[in-house]
Amino acid sequence: MSDSVATILLVEDDQSLGQLLAEELEMDGYTMLRAGTVDEARQQLRGQRPSLIVSDLRLPDGDGLQVLSFQQAEHPGIPFIVITAFGTVDQAVDALKAGADDFLTKPLSTDHLRLKIKRLLAQADINRQLAEIQASQNGGDNLGLVGDSSAMARLRTEIRQVARSQAAVLINGESGTGKELVARAVHQQSDRAGQAFLAVNCAGIPPDLMESEFFGHEAGAFTGARQGRKGLFAEASGGTLLLDEIGEMPLALQAKLLRVLQEGSIKPVGSDREETVDVRILAATHVDLMRAVEQGEFREDLYYRLETLSLSIPPLRERGEDVELLAMHFLKEACRRHNRGFIKLSDVTLRVLRDYPFPGNVRELSSAIERAVTFCEGDTIQPEHLPERIRKRQGASPQPLAAPASVNLSEWPTLEALQQDYVRRVMAAVDGNKRRAAQILGINRRTLYRWLETETGPAND
Repeated sequence: MSDSVATILLVEDDQSLGQLLAEELEMDGYTMLRAGTVDEARQQLRGQRPSLIVSDLRLPDGDGLQVLSFQQAEHPGIPFIVITAFGTVDQAVDALKAGADDFLTKPLSTDHLRLKIKRLLAQADINRQLAEIQASQNGGDNLGLVGDSSAMARLRTEIRQVARSQAAVLINGESGTGKELVARAVHQQSDRAGQAFLAVNCAGIPPDLMESEFFGHEAGAFTGARQGRKGLFAEASGGTLLLDEIGEMPLALQAKLLRVLQEGSIKPVGSDREETVDVRILAATHVDLMRAVEQGEFREDLYYRLETLSLSIPPLRERGEDVELLAMHFLKEACRRHNRGFIKLSDVTLRVLRDYPFPGNVRELSSAIERAVTFCEGDTIQPEHLPERIRKRQGASPQPLAAPASVNLSEWPTLEALQQDYVRRVMAAVDGNKRRAAQILGINRRTLYRWLETETGPAND
């Protein structure tokens, strides 16, 4: 998530209320712009693009709907909160239909307003990053892989490097990490991108049909073979063939695969002649092939032939805030499939998703979002819409700080020392990400900065 300072445009003609709200929000670290009329709001919007707009519904020269309409024309996508008196709730609903994101009624709770602002800015930040990812995907920068963690950046670099070669590639990764997506990215980055890409799951083919499936067969080669058939290697010639779950391939077929890699030729079942094929082999597995070699279940020479170029896909639990980006990506996809309108993830739901270890990786997250969209009747996904295993098994809680074994109370740490130690632990756990640390601690970043300054002197953001 971005740590840049958000700018809020506050459109409120009540000077005392406007001043109070501006001071409260400035204390949270926001940069404030002020306007008291529709015309003043338009002038502000002509000059710059704020991160979020808070507007009273009734203004001296019009209403907040006019500000909303101007904002949508000038700066579409900015979160918009409407403030309304109790008697004009119907108008506030009209504002929601017109594109506003939320509304609050007077008398106003500043805490409630701050919570809504925080939520909407976080949502807008995720939407912005998703839009950037999707735009760059169209240009090939992100290779069709959602996520901007350092682990994914490293993987993209390695994909581009191995794509330049014609050698076989071994793709390692836990189940559900997206090995086929990575294989497709390698193919699309290679000079074979315009040719066929075929993927086959070795575990899904009966052993007695594997040789025919891979290498093809002549008519009459076996019972039921009434006519000849090209195999996968021939069909993928000129392009790329992904052998998923290659650890499930029988040893006899492994020997023939090694020959394809060495000689570039195949012999269909029932044929006495070899055929030349030009196919790049990508192999994927979630098992430890080196251990399989030691146990005699995988050929050592084939392993080293494949392992020369290898890619390791990080599990989701090692990808930090990619969880939020992926959740939003899957949410948009699911909404489109279900013909649903805008649905958002609540702050609590995002926290539950961040804290869950996802043993099933990206595939499990995708399934969880699909379920949530199916069971969500409103416009906000709450934790109860997620699978029970995710709701009940959140991330491990931090270990409690141990008290000194001594009964001498003078040796016990002060509350300030405990606080500083806990803040240090949280900052280390999130790799110095102040926004994430503040979320975990349940404080705003201004307070976090003050705590850090107390401990180490002025903090650099």
